[in-house]
Amino acid sequence: MTTFDARPEAASGTRPPGWLSAVLIDGRPSDCDAVFTFHDLSAFEPGCVSMARRFIDQTFGSWGAERVTFDTQLVASELVTNAMRHGGGAIQLRLLRHDAEFACVVADHNQRAPIAAVTDIFAEYGRGLRLVDALCAGWGWLTPRGPRKLVWAVLRG
Repeated sequence: MTTFDARPEAASGTRPPGWLSAVLIDGRPSDCDAVFTFHDLSAFEPGCVSMARRFIDQTFGSWGAERVTFDTQLVASELVTNAMRHGGGAIQLRLLRHDAEFACVVADHNQRAPIAAVTDIFAEYGRGLRLVDALCAGWGWLTPRGPRKLVWAVLRG
């Protein structure tokens, strides 16, 4: 059973857009779909973030989507970092394109909901999901079967 979860302090919507749900939940194939799997040894290393950024650069370059590359790299950096810090390690980064929308989906090992912390201006951490919220048309998470979570973010090109 797939569950959707969203709280006002945690995500901008309860469900991914229909096209993304069809791919992630129903398993419908997508024309523009690229997957990067993090190796077990690197799933907790800061190098994961730079690998994810390079993967986005290469993938979006091949899709002719250079305009949204930088914003997607920022979003993926935050999601991968959160997966390493709070999700038991990053499993996979998946990039999808549907018309003028782009999805960044990060899988991790933990079903706990991501929390967009309210931090004071001097806090060193806690602003990542606020950045994701500012850059994206929507974001959230779902927990498919098994001990993992998918955090998704949709950007418009």
